[in-house]
Amino acid sequence: MTKPSEIITQRKREHISLCLTDNVSFKEKTNGFNYYEFKHYAITEVERNKIDFSTDFFTKKINYPFLISCMTGGTPEAENINNGLAEAANELNIPLGIGSQRHAIGNEVFNKSYKILRKKAPNIPILGNIGAAQIAKNKNVKEILNLADLIEANAMVVHLNSLQELFQDNGEPNFSGLFRNLEKIIKEIEIPVVAKEVGAGISGKVAKKLLSIGIKGIDVAGAGGTSWSGVELLRNGSNSENYFWEWGLPTSYCLKKVSRLKKNYSFMLIGSGGINNAVDAAKAFALGADITASARAILQVFYKSGQEGVIETIKNWFNIVKDIMFLTGSNNIFELQKNKIIRKDKLY
Repeated sequence: MTKPSEIITQRKREHISLCLTDNVSFKEKTNGFNYYEFKHYAITEVERNKIDFSTDFFTKKINYPFLISCMTGGTPEAENINNGLAEAANELNIPLGIGSQRHAIGNEVFNKSYKILRKKAPNIPILGNIGAAQIAKNKNVKEILNLADLIEANAMVVHLNSLQELFQDNGEPNFSGLFRNLEKIIKEIEIPVVAKEVGAGISGKVAKKLLSIGIKGIDVAGAGGTSWSGVELLRNGSNSENYFWEWGLPTSYCLKKVSRLKKNYSFMLIGSGGINNAVDAAKAFALGADITASARAILQVFYKSGQEGVIETIKNWFNIVKDIMFLTGSNNIFELQKNKIIRKDKLY
C-alpha cells in the first residue's frame, strides 16, 4: 500500500515537471495587465541612476521589492531547487518563499533539509508555507508554530488553494474551520501571517475579512499565470477543455480592489499571478502592489541557467522597471502607484 508521504512526494515531482512547461498556463484568460498602458511623462526630471528599490519586508530591509514565490517541497529535486534559489535570493537580498511544509508536520525526516536552507540564506526573509486544508483540520496550533521555527521563518504563508484541492487526486477540498483556526494561529504566532491564493485571486471582500482578523500580508496570486486547476487536470488525465481550467479573478483586478483597503488597514500587498517579465512587474506596482512575486517563470530560468541566471534575470527586470519609472516621472515605487497607468480603452 502506498504511504501518504510517497503520494505527496510523487505529486510534487509531477508538479515540478509540469511547471517547467507552458502547458499549465491559462489558455485564454490573462492577468489583465495587457489592458493597461503607462502614461508617458514628457518633462520627467527623474534621475534614473538614483532610483533606489530598497524597502522593508516586514522587519527586514531588502534590496528589491521582489519575492521568489512559494514553489515546491518534499522531494530531493525540490530540495535542490530551494537551496539554489535560497543562494540566489541571499545574493540579491530578496525574500524567498518555500513550498508547502505539510509533509513536515510530525515528520522529522525533513528537518535537516530545512536547516540547510537557512544556512544558505542566513540574511534574507524566508517565508514558511502551509495550506488552508491543513489549517482547517489541524486543531494543534503548536504544530503550525513549529513549522515556522523549523526554518526560522520571518513570515508564514497560508495558501488558499480551494480550486487546486477540488481537482487534485486525493485532494482535501474541505476548509470547514479554516477561518476560526487561522484566527487562533494569528493570535499566537510571533511573526506576520500572509494569505496567498495560488492562481484564482483574492477579491477585495475576501481580503477585508482576512485583514479584520490580523493578516499582515495579502498575496493576490490572481489568474493569468499558472492554472493550478490545469496542473491537476493534466495530472489526473481529465479533459483539458474543462471549464474550471480558466477559473479565477485576473491579477490586475485583484490588485485594484485590494489596494483600496490600504486606506483603512496597514498591510503588505503582494502582486503575483502571471508576473513573467519586467513590464508585468511594473504594472503590478502601478496598480498598488508593494512587492511583486513570481514562481514558475523563475523556476524555468533556474532549470535553464541555474542560480546565476535567476540573479541576472531579476536584475534585468528591475533595470527595465527603472526605465519605466524614468519615463513616467516616478522617483520611487510609491510615486509609480500614483496615477501612472491607464486603461487602453480610455486612450481612444
